[in-house]
Amino acid sequence: MIVKVKSSAVIGIDPYPVDVEVDIAPGLPQFSTVGLPDAAVKESKDRIKAAIKNSGYRFPEKRVTVNLAPADIKKEGTAFDLPIAVGILAAEGLIDPAKLKDYLIMGELSLDGGIKAIHGVLSAAFQAKASGIAGIIVPADNAREAAMVEGLPVFGTKTLSEIVEFIGGRKEIRPAKVQVAEVFRKSLHYGVDFSEIQGQQQAKRAFEVAAAGGHNILMVGPPGAGKTMLAQRIPTILPDLTFEEAIEVTKVYSVAGLLNRKEIFWGTRPFRAPHHTISDAGLVGGGHVPRPGEISLAHHGVLFLDELSEFKKHVLEVLRQPLEDGYVVITRSAITTTYPSRFTLIAAMNPCPCGYYGDPRRECGCTLRQIRQYKSKVSGPLLDRIDIHVEVPSVKYRELAAKSGGETSAEIRNRVETAREIQIKRFQGHVTGTNAQMTSRQIKQFCALGTESQALLEMAMEKLGLSARAYTRILKVARTIADLEGEEKISSGHISEAIQYRSLDRKSI
Repeated sequence: MIVKVKSSAVIGIDPYPVDVEVDIAPGLPQFSTVGLPDAAVKESKDRIKAAIKNSGYRFPEKRVTVNLAPADIKKEGTAFDLPIAVGILAAEGLIDPAKLKDYLIMGELSLDGGIKAIHGVLSAAFQAKASGIAGIIVPADNAREAAMVEGLPVFGTKTLSEIVEFIGGRKEIRPAKVQVAEVFRKSLHYGVDFSEIQGQQQAKRAFEVAAAGGHNILMVGPPGAGKTMLAQRIPTILPDLTFEEAIEVTKVYSVAGLLNRKEIFWGTRPFRAPHHTISDAGLVGGGHVPRPGEISLAHHGVLFLDELSEFKKHVLEVLRQPLEDGYVVITRSAITTTYPSRFTLIAAMNPCPCGYYGDPRRECGCTLRQIRQYKSKVSGPLLDRIDIHVEVPSVKYRELAAKSGGETSAEIRNRVETAREIQIKRFQGHVTGTNAQMTSRQIKQFCALGTESQALLEMAMEKLGLSARAYTRILKVARTIADLEGEEKISSGHISEAIQYRSLDRKSI
C-alpha cells in the first residue's frame, strides 16, 4: 500500500513542497529511503523504528520504501522523521490515509516517540497557507513560531501517539494562537541609546548620514575611543523594520535555528559582530549543507566588523559581491542556495598596529612601513564600497564628565525617517530603496550639480586621486546630506561634507 504525506523543506529561506511517499510491500524486512536524502535523513530509519515501537505500535516486518519527491533536489535535516513515521502508520492501517491530505507535517522524532523542534518552520507555514492546506502539524516548541502566519491552523504536538489520536479524531488539539501585532510591538525594543555616548559629535553626524541613506561606514581611531559603542547603537537610529522586513529576517533566523520558544519573532534591526578569526564560510554562509552566514543574519540590519585589518584578506574580499547585490549565492555540487544579505556594513580599525598614530596624547611606536602594511590589508576595492570614512579620536575628559551625551536615538531617528521618506518618494516604482543603492543612471538624474559644486568636486578628485567609484560614493552621500536638510538641490556645502567622509583617500603615508 502506498501512502502520501505532505511535508516541506527550504532552499535558502524559500520553502518548497515535499511529498513523502511510503510503500510497504511483502518481502524481507528492509527500510530504504530514496529521493536524494542526506546522512541525517538516511539515519532517520533508526529513530523512526524506535519511536514507533516505544509509542506502543508495531513496526512492519516488511519491505518499507520511502520516496521524498521531488527526487532531484537534495533533502537534508531531521524534519522528515515525523511525516515518514505517520506514513508508515497510515500504511499499516492505524491512520486513515484520506485524512492526511488536509495536513502538512514536519518534526524530528526522539527514540521514545517524543517530537523535537526543527528549523525553518516559519517558511513552511507560509508555504502551507499559500497551497491551501487545512492545517499544519509541527512540534509543540515550534507551534507559536508557525502561528505567526495568520489564518493558518497550527497544531503543536509533543508525541507521535498524540498525532495518531488527533488525526483519528480521538483527541482534540487546539490550534496555537499568537497575537501577531502584540508580538511585533513587544519586539521593537533596543537596550541602548545614542545619548549614552559622550562626545564624538563628528562621528555621530556621520552615523546619522549613514543611517539616512543606507551607507556603509568605516571608523578609524585609537583603542578606547568608543567605536564599538557607536556601532552598537546605529540600529537604534535606523527606521523600524516593516512587518514584511521583520518576517524576512525571522525566516533567516528560523532556518539558522536561532529562534527559541520566547523569541519567535525578530522585530528589531539585527546587529551581528563576528570575530576577526571567522572563516569565509562563516561570514557569507556555506558548509557541506549551505547555511546562512553572518551577512545573512545581518539582513536588514548591521554587520559590524571590528579590527577590520585583522580579518583574513580572502574573507573580506568575499564581501564585495554581497555588498553590491544584496544577496549571496552559495553553490555546491548538489544544490545552489541564495540567501538575502541587504545590510549596512559598519567597520572599525586602528590607524596603525599599536593604535596610536596621530593621537596627540599617546606616542605611536610604529614605523611608516608597518603602518603602510597594516592599512594595505584592507583592499582598495573594498574601501571603495564603503561610502563613509570617519575618524574617531580619543574622547577628552570634559566630554566624558559631561552630564549628557546629547540627542537621544529617537530624536536622531525622526530626522533619519524624514530623509528616508524623501527617498521612498524619489525612487517610487524602482527597485532602489535608498540613496546608497542608486544606479549610475539614477545618480545622473538625482545628483545633478551646480557650477560651484562641480568645480569643488573636480578639484577634490584631482588632488586626492579619487577613483571613479569614490566619485559616485561622494555624490550619493551628498544626496543624503541634502535630504537630511530637506534640500532639493545638492550644494557645495553638501559636497564638501561628503568629501570629508573619504578620510582614507585624503591621507597617505
